[in-house]
Amino acid sequence: MQRRRFLAVLALVGFALATAAGPAAAQDTIKIGAYLPMTGAVAAYGQMEWDGIQIAHEMKPEVLGKKIELVLVDTKSDKIEAANAVSRLVEKEKVVGIIGEAISGNTMAGNPISEAAKIPSVSPTATNPLVTQGKKYAFRACFIDPFQGEVAARFAINELKAKTAAVIIDIAQDYCVGLANFFVKEFVKLGGKVVSTTYIQTGDQDFSAQLSAVQATNPDIIYAPNYYTEDALMAKQARDLGINVPILTGDGAQADPLIEIGGKAVEEMYFTGHFHKEAASTDLGKEYIKRFEEKKGKEADAFGALAADAYFLLVEAIEKAGSTDGTKIRDALVGLQNFPGVSGIITMQENGNPIKSMVINKVKDGKFVYVTTINP
Repeated sequence: MQRRRFLAVLALVGFALATAAGPAAAQDTIKIGAYLPMTGAVAAYGQMEWDGIQIAHEMKPEVLGKKIELVLVDTKSDKIEAANAVSRLVEKEKVVGIIGEAISGNTMAGNPISEAAKIPSVSPTATNPLVTQGKKYAFRACFIDPFQGEVAARFAINELKAKTAAVIIDIAQDYCVGLANFFVKEFVKLGGKVVSTTYIQTGDQDFSAQLSAVQATNPDIIYAPNYYTEDALMAKQARDLGINVPILTGDGAQADPLIEIGGKAVEEMYFTGHFHKEAASTDLGKEYIKRFEEKKGKEADAFGALAADAYFLLVEAIEKAGSTDGTKIRDALVGLQNFPGVSGIITMQENGNPIKSMVINKVKDGKFVYVTTINP
């Protein structure tokens, strides 16, 4: 009987100790969440961004004297899944900051949830102006589409010497529609003429109707601010038809699958982009590139670099805030001036959008190569 009592007491003591240790152990770490498209139509983005976040975490694994724990949730390239992912990160995982999503539509689905919870979120690559509009806790590490569209138009006219353009737009994606609108507005303002505007949808594989319209108008360039799969297939079919004018696109097409799918057809395709390792100007950027290429065995890419910047921005804000309180982190993010990020110098504005430079890249000999830097 005494032995049973003794064992029961031991069990109760053990339970009490385990219960006490749980919160204590949790307090030894600070959780940062990430919601990214690891599967689905734009999985390449999520995979590249997760690679970048992992390298950034290796470089700075602690903040406020505590280890940073990363929590990743797959959005499956879907808006509803993106919203669910943010709910899980906020309610179940109790994260203090969030990185994501990769594309604008999914980020806009997730942001209202983190906004309501007063948890700061930093998207690496969501460029649509609406992502941060009217939000206090939504930020991004990338420039926004109006700047990207305007720069693309200036580059088309000043560098590619284009007077006419054919525009091919994926109407299923807010990003593509917005970028095309900003390009057209600036291109026309600068004296250019849009001679053909046609539409596609994500998942399309036959672009013969759109390319027939392009061929009939004989433009100086094609502007196709779409994602990598559609741009690669469109380029192959254009070249097969003998349409050999330059193709200019946005940051959303600069992913390795573009070259894998498009092959020689995407040679000399131009991109308005966020990063190229040859343009790296900060110590953090150079160290990131070195570590990334050693660890991952491939060249550092723009999506990974921007995801790393999202991580570093959040960690820097937590450090400056001296707290894991969402409002204090948010205020510290707004106060970041001339932060030496991986993708360049970043100054965060009150509206959640950074002031930063843009690079122009192109495909040459099966690789993304650096062309020039354009400052804001």
